[in-house]
Amino acid sequence: MTDSNDRGPVSLDKVTLTKAAPSVSLAKAGAAGGVLRVNLNWNARPPSATKSGGFLKRLAATPAPAIDLDLGCLYERTDGAKGAVQALGNALRGQHDTANPVAWLDGDDRSGTNAAGENLFVDLGQVAAIRRILVYAFIYEGVANWAAADGVVTLFPPSGPQVEVRLDEAGAGAGMCAIAMLENVGGELVVRREVRYVPGHAEVDQAYGWGLTWGRGTK
Repeated sequence: MTDSNDRGPVSLDKVTLTKAAPSVSLAKAGAAGGVLRVNLNWNARPPSATKSGGFLKRLAATPAPAIDLDLGCLYERTDGAKGAVQALGNALRGQHDTANPVAWLDGDDRSGTNAAGENLFVDLGQVAAIRRILVYAFIYEGVANWAAADGVVTLFPPSGPQVEVRLDEAGAGAGMCAIAMLENVGGELVVRREVRYVPGHAEVDQAYGWGLTWGRGTK
């Protein structure tokens, strides 16, 4: 739970969550009801780092391997039901939410070249049913190099400013990043920046006390 001094500065167009201003209430930013779109975009083929040398040497540099990031979330409902939403394992919506999901994915961008990126949706009309949702991304293919991926997650509420979280820390060797927590605080959905790098799903689960059982999955 955070107090008002921790809330990100609200502008007409965008709120950028930082370490100094890590959270914002969607209700106070103007969003009430409707569907929240959470978008992940990244640089699929970052330029190769080259040492000093001549023009021909730079031309001959081998391109960096492609990076495939996946967007997903852990959810916990107020009735105690918990689960994950992600392309891995074909869990595009929560297993408790087949009829009226609180969170779902639109698909899987394997290349990172889709201008729309990957999108997770949260039903703001069901805030009373949501205890918390942890938005995360993981590197499905490619070297675990978050700095090269240059990822950014943007939350698009139906009204009010966009909320941006940049994956602007190195996290060397970590395959997964907990990006933002959406938490029901007094009936308002508060977005809090996390940007916490961990090796994988089991570790992010343990870090936030979700208590799910994890195994190998495929797409």
